[in-house]
Amino acid sequence: MSSLDSFLKSSKPAPKSLATSQEIRDRGSIFAATVFSATTPAEARKAVDHLKHVAHGSRPATHEIAAWRCMVLKAGKSGLGGPDDFEVVSGYDDDGEKYAGGRVLKVMQAEGVIDAAVVVSRWYGGEMLGPVRFEHIEFCAREVCRTFRLKDDMATCIATLASLDDILASLRAELASLTSDGSKRDTVNFTEGVTVSVRPEGNTPALVSGVAVKSAHTRSSYAALEESLDTAKAKRLITARENAIKSVKHTLQKARAKQQEAQT
Repeated sequence: MSSLDSFLKSSKPAPKSLATSQEIRDRGSIFAATVFSATTPAEARKAVDHLKHVAHGSRPATHEIAAWRCMVLKAGKSGLGGPDDFEVVSGYDDDGEKYAGGRVLKVMQAEGVIDAAVVVSRWYGGEMLGPVRFEHIEFCAREVCRTFRLKDDMATCIATLASLDDILASLRAELASLTSDGSKRDTVNFTEGVTVSVRPEGNTPALVSGVAVKSAHTRSSYAALEESLDTAKAKRLITARENAIKSVKHTLQKARAKQQEAQT
């Protein structure tokens, strides 16, 4: 059986919850859900054990109702064959609350959650609740599933933004080098109101749209955006980056053409 000592002695980091639902209180019983990232059923069970024996060790729940869905590689497959090499493996544990695990799994399926484990904890209050207990279990599970999806979408958006930032910085650096003649400060107007100011004197870096161009640019920090889970804003930023890249590419083409004319 897992225990606090075994988790403390483990060389692997303890499972970290990604979201916890609001508590539902009904006639003394308390319901709350927790979601973990889990790419294998083994990781899912480890998360359940951690929640049960460590996180809730000082306040054990009557039931730790769990379900998981994991995208895993099929036996004998390498993953190079595309999506057909993978399959979704799911499972659940009622932990004494008959039929409850299956209810949690159905919520995960309906919300399209994969590579996660959802645990709904119930602390029994001494009074039988009847079928309404399943509504509470599903409500809590649904809340954390939706938060999980939001965080997953946000992670994808931030990865896209980081990639676009790299492309934009590279293009701006190339444009700055093309527009500098080594003897004077030159300013080139971008389309859509973006400007490049090149300062070749000394070691002063070129300024591109107000950002110093260096050999190794600093990535933007999206910590606040990630915390907000405002995916609509993230998608607007992606569109803005894509438009900026188009603008810089257009100006870069002009700069290359101008350079070629000067050389002929």
